Amino acid sequence: MSIFATEIIDQENGNYFNLTPAGYALLIIVLLVLLIGACYISGKRREKQGKAPISTKQLALCAAAIALATITSYLKLFHLPFGGSITLFSMLFVCLIGYWFGVRTGMMAACAYGILQLVIDPYIISIPQMLTDYLFAFGALGLSGIFCDKKHGLIKGYLLGVLGRYFFAFLSGMIFFGSYAADYGMSAPAYSLAYNGTYLGVEAALTLIVLAVPAVQKGLSSIKVIANS
Repeated sequence: MSIFATEIIDQENGNYFNLTPAGYALLIIVLLVLLIGACYISGKRREKQGKAPISTKQLALCAAAIALATITSYLKLFHLPFGGSITLFSMLFVCLIGYWFGVRTGMMAACAYGILQLVIDPYIISIPQMLTDYLFAFGALGLSGIFCDKKHGLIKGYLLGVLGRYFFAFLSGMIFFGSYAADYGMSAPAYSLAYNGTYLGVEAALTLIVLAVPAVQKGLSSIKVIANS
């Protein structure tokens, strides 16, 4: 990883890696490829449905959703000491893309968002940890697209996306950060379940309360109609 990252020796918290300029450039290239791929897949899906290919309007909606997710990821209601925070509905904006355009587009856009988070605020101790925490965990939010055409599809999709992220966050916490569990007198699996469930569960609960408001449901449904018109 010497070309794309440099190792930082930390006797107290353990070694980790910082990205080099080449590493940032590679991530940005991958991010652009994923976004272009998401747009291409969405366009093919629409052609099969007899609709016009993806438009500038739809590209703008995807970009706006990722931008809002990024902005709200900085608006943290609570931040845990070893990573993870309760944000102002950042996961919802990522899940919206899957709700609008389906699971394949949603997952590619969500993976792109994960790479964007890695570019903005990287914490890397190994390649498997990096993939699990950023690509797989955030990418799982795109599972929201599975219910894009179902009744109450956004709520169902959001719950599935959050559960998907929770699964990978749990794996990462148990495998790569399980050593902290002994400090709390817990096993690694129990520690990871509790730690990641705290911030993801609270944010999900707050989001579901907002989504239960009829005016919010109506507004988001209207945006979906516009996105696919």
